[in-house]
Amino acid sequence: MALSQSTMNFLAHLYLSGNEEELMIGNFIADHVKGKQAMSYSDGIIKGIQLHRQIDTYTDQHPTVLQSKIRLREKYRHYAGVIVDIFYDHFLAVYWQHYSPLTLSQYSTKVYEVIQKYHPILPEKSAMFFQYVQKYDIFEAYSQIEGIHRVLTGMSRRTPFQSGMENASEDLLAHYTLFEQEFKLFFPQLVDFVNVR
Repeated sequence: MALSQSTMNFLAHLYLSGNEEELMIGNFIADHVKGKQAMSYSDGIIKGIQLHRQIDTYTDQHPTVLQSKIRLREKYRHYAGVIVDIFYDHFLAVYWQHYSPLTLSQYSTKVYEVIQKYHPILPEKSAMFFQYVQKYDIFEAYSQIEGIHRVLTGMSRRTPFQSGMENASEDLLAHYTLFEQEFKLFFPQLVDFVNVR
């Protein structure tokens, strides 16, 4: 499975899709749909692909996210953004009850059912990623430091260069309050950005 920065904050992407199934699917597969391939999907899925890219652009340019990246950049270079994505999904999982009436487990089951329903039209890499998500129950894993460590270690094995990401959970623990504060500042602004699209 190829490493992609924006697939790493997929919990946020799925949450920001609301209850629209096709928007959710488009958001989930966007990293594996290139160029004119998007035009082969329904309007709702295309809208989800476009939303995914708008979220990525907004996130990449946000000054609060940049603060988080700078804290990691010297050690992890261009992988800093990937790591911040995972850290922010960790905090979304930790504070899930503030954002959803469903428990994280209930939401996970709901999302798995939706993605399984659309499984025949998933790009191959998205289908492989979905298999990984289900096998390791990544939603629940993101809520625990141990789970974050496992995810980062697995990603580190898949990088073409030595990334050191297997050590990044130590940085999360060392600067936990700062990353937490940055997430709490950033995420409501991201929600507002998506709601006015």
